[in-house]
Amino acid sequence: MEELFSKNVFTLKGQTWKNMRSILSPSFTSSKIRIMFTAISRNAKLFAQNFLKGKEEIIEVEFKDAFTRITNDVIANITLGIEVDSFHDKENEFYMMGKEVHNFSSLWKRCKMLLIVCLPKIAALFRLSVFGEEMRFFENLVKHSIKIREENDIRKVDMLGLLIEARRNYLDQQSKNSKQNSVAEVNENVNIKNTEEDLSDTAIASQVFSFFLASYEFTAKSMCFLIHELAINPDIQNKLYQEFCENTTTTEDLDYETVLKMTYFDMVVTETLRKWPVAAATERVVTKPYTIQPETPEEHAVHLEAGLDVRIPILSFHRDPKYFKNPEKFDPERFSAENKKNIVPYTYLPFGVGPRNCIANRFVLLEMKAILYYLLMSFEVTTIEKTDIPLDLTKSNFQCMLENDFLLGLKRRI
Repeated sequence: MEELFSKNVFTLKGQTWKNMRSILSPSFTSSKIRIMFTAISRNAKLFAQNFLKGKEEIIEVEFKDAFTRITNDVIANITLGIEVDSFHDKENEFYMMGKEVHNFSSLWKRCKMLLIVCLPKIAALFRLSVFGEEMRFFENLVKHSIKIREENDIRKVDMLGLLIEARRNYLDQQSKNSKQNSVAEVNENVNIKNTEEDLSDTAIASQVFSFFLASYEFTAKSMCFLIHELAINPDIQNKLYQEFCENTTTTEDLDYETVLKMTYFDMVVTETLRKWPVAAATERVVTKPYTIQPETPEEHAVHLEAGLDVRIPILSFHRDPKYFKNPEKFDPERFSAENKKNIVPYTYLPFGVGPRNCIANRFVLLEMKAILYYLLMSFEVTTIEKTDIPLDLTKSNFQCMLENDFLLGLKRRI
C-alpha cells in the first residue's frame, strides 16, 4: 500500500493507530479550532461576495462545483496556510489535484481502492496505487513547507503547524476538549498520553492528505444537501435567517462564540446530517468475542468473533421510523433542547462514534456553518426550473451522492 496512504489515522490499526490519534487529538480541541475559525470565516465571507457581483435578479448557481471550490480553499488555508482563490484561478494546481483525488469515475480506480482498504496485503503485494501523481504532489508540498518553516522558525496555527509542534512536543498532550456544543459533535474519548510514535515528514504529510481527503468531499456534499433543504423549505430558511439577524448584523464578521450560541442554526445543520449522511455506512472490527442476545422468542443469539468486520448502516438508522418519526421529512425540531433527549443513543452517527470517530468533526461543522451564514445574510436561496425535486441520487456509490448538477438560485437580499 502507498506509504502516504497507509500512515494516516484512518487506515492505521491497533496501538500504532492509538499513538497517532493521541498525537493528533490536541490539534482538534476547541481552543485550536477557535483560532482556526478566523480563517474559515474569512474564506466563507469571500465566497459569498463572489455572487454579489452578479446583476441578475436571481443568480443561477451550480452548487456542487461552488461548494467544492470553497471547501478546497478553506482546507488549503487551514492545513498548509496557503491562500488559494479557486473562483478566480479556476484551474489552480491545488484545486485540480484535489479534484483528481476525488475522481472515482474509473471502475478500475474504484476496484483498486476497495482492494487497498479491504485486502491491504494483496494490494501491497501487487503495489497497487490509487493516488500516484496526486500523492506525490501533496507529499512534496508538505515536506517543502515543513523545511521552510523549520529553517526559518516559522510558527503558524494551522494543521501543519500544529503537527510540527506536536513533533517538538510543544503541544499539551493532556489538553481536554470542552463541553459538547452540538448533537452532531463527537467528543474525543481516546486516552491522550505522551507517545514515542514517530512523526516523520511522511507521517505528517499522510495526516494532512487524509484530512484533505475526508473534509473536502464531506463538507461540499453536506452543504449541497443543506442548501437544497432550505430552498424547498422556505419557512425553515426564514426562521434561520431571523436567528442570524437577532445575533449579528449584515456588516459583522461571524465569530466563534456567536456560532455556538445560535441553537436553531445547529439544529438545521444537525438535521441535514441525519437525513443526508455522506457516509451511508461505516465499519468496525470486533476486538474480542461478543454475543448479541435475543430480545424476542423469534430471534437467535448472534455470535461475533474477534477480527470480524461489522458494517454499521448509518443511513438505515437515520431513516428508520422506529428512531426518527417521519424520517423523510426535514425537521430541525427533532434536535431542539426538548426533543434531542429522546434520541436513542447510537442511532445518530454522521461522524461515527467511539474511539475511531471522525477527528475533524468540529472543524467540518464550523466550516458548514460559516459558509451558510454568509450566503444567507446576503441571499435568499430559491429553487429554479432546473432544480431536481426530488433529488436524484446515484445508485453506484457507497455514499449519498447526486447524479446530476446541483442547481439552485440566489436572490439578493441587499
